[in-house]
Parts: sequence; C-alpha cells; structure tokens
Amino acid sequence: MEFAFSEDQLAFRDAVRDLLAGTCPPEAVRTAWDADDPWDGDRWDALVEMGVLGLTVPEADGGLGRTEVDLVLLLEEAGRAALPEPLMESALLAPHVPGGGSAKVAAAPADATHVAGAASADVVVVGSTVYPAPTGVQPQPSVDRARRLVRTADVTDGEPLATLDRDPFERMAFGTAATLVGVARRLVEVTVQYAKERQQFGQPIGGFQAVKHHLASAHLAVEFAAPAVYRAAWSLATDQPAVARDVSMAKAMAGDAAEQAARVALQVHGAIGYTFESDLHLWMKRVWALSPAWGDAAWHRRRVAAALLDQ
Repeated sequence: MEFAFSEDQLAFRDAVRDLLAGTCPPEAVRTAWDADDPWDGDRWDALVEMGVLGLTVPEADGGLGRTEVDLVLLLEEAGRAALPEPLMESALLAPHVPGGGSAKVAAAPADATHVAGAASADVVVVGSTVYPAPTGVQPQPSVDRARRLVRTADVTDGEPLATLDRDPFERMAFGTAATLVGVARRLVEVTVQYAKERQQFGQPIGGFQAVKHHLASAHLAVEFAAPAVYRAAWSLATDQPAVARDVSMAKAMAGDAAEQAARVALQVHGAIGYTFESDLHLWMKRVWALSPAWGDAAWHRRRVAAALLDQ
C-alpha cells in the first residue's frame, strides 16, 4: 500500500505555496485585517484559475474530480500563509453549493451563534442549509480580524437556496484540522528562525537546551498530528465507516499541536511576541480562532473515546 503523496500532489502543493508566497505575504494579511473587505479578489481569482477551488468538483461539472486526499496539502498551505480567504470552506463545499468552483463560501454548524466571513461570502452554509450571503449587516470583531463574524440569525433570516444531502460537519472539522497543521508548521518555522538570529549572552538563544526542548516538542506535536489529518482525508475520500472517529482524532491532535506551537512561539519570542506589530499574531490568532471551531479538542477526544467504546 502506498502511503506517500504522489509527485503530482506534491507539485500542486508547491505551486500553491509559490502563489501564496507572492500574493499573501504577512504584509498582505495585515492589509486584509484593516480593509473594509478582508478578502482579495485578485488572489481568489488566481486560486480559482489554478483549479484549487474546483479540485473536488466532478469533471462533468467543470472541476478536476479529485478528493480530500488531493486537497489536504493545499489546505495546509492556506494555513501556512494565514490566507484571509475561505479556501477550506469553499473548496470542500464547492460540489454542493451554487457557483461551486469559484464561489466564496462561509460555513458554520447549525448550533453556532456566529458565522465567520458571512458578510464577504457569496453563499453561507449553516448546518445542512445553504443561504445567500446576508446584506446590510455589520460584521462583529473577531480575535482573527480576517475572519469577521456575523450573527447566525442574520444569515438564517434569508430564504434558503438549497439543502445539502448530508451535514458538512465532518468535512469542515477535517478541513479546519488541515489548516491548523499548516498554521502550526509556520509558527514552528518562524520561531526556529528567530531562535537562530536572537542573541543572548553572546550566542543564539536556539543554542540553549530549554529553547531546543520547547521547539522540538512543538515540532513533534505537529508531525504526529499531520498523519492523523491525512488519515481523515482518506477516510472521507473513501467513505469509511469510522470517518467520524478519524476526523475527531485529526481535529483533536491538530488543535492541540497548533495551540502548543502558538504557546512555544510566544514564549521563545518573549516580549516582542506580545506586540501587535509582530507578525506572530497573524498565525497565533488564526490558531485561537480555528482551534475551537467545528468542535474543540476536548469535544473531539470524547467522540473518539465513545467510538472506541462502541467497537
């Protein structure tokens, strides 16, 4: 059995990474935080043209007809870049919503009180129901200023456009986990680089044993979480009976790893990491926004435990 990603999948990942490196550097994310509309149309069009948004749309409908296994590395790249646009929601729900393959999609569980990004979206999915994006609403602030919140009640006041065949919760929890892995990887990368450059007592702080241990622990947490996320991608793609268990394991591990990476990054950066001017905030705040989304780690661990007890 082949467990590795194919050359084509890795090449697609690298192409998306290159695109985002050019169009979504940290200063572009900061610009999005302060803009009236945080989502950049040109960057979105480039992702659409590349085929990222239509990746899971059937070929008969103009997409690439691929699966979550092909998408998972691209979701990591969105997290790695702190991409303001809703790549995860849009790519995973593209086969099921009007305008799929190019539409900006916001989504939230049926019991959520707010929907992130609904004011800038084309369509909004709440539970299994698809609504038009609300108009004339004032987004509320969020810890992640690229993910502005709209009250769910303001969305569901609209006339439904469609009803999905199945609740998208598993897909959204998986996509959030994949994005968190990408965010965590970037946090570890920038912190390692900082530890190499920051001097204390005449040497880089990365040479101190305590700093090494913290960074190694964060790196290991991410590397253990990633295969669980890849397993969840395969389970979704092949409609495995244990898909709920696999998704919950992925979301719990990815959430824990990302929160650990954020804590270590902040600790190693020290006082500079607390300043709003530090780019560290771009990824830390994405962690704090996504970690509780679609079920926090504790909720998903309970679901894994329940699934194991039922075996």
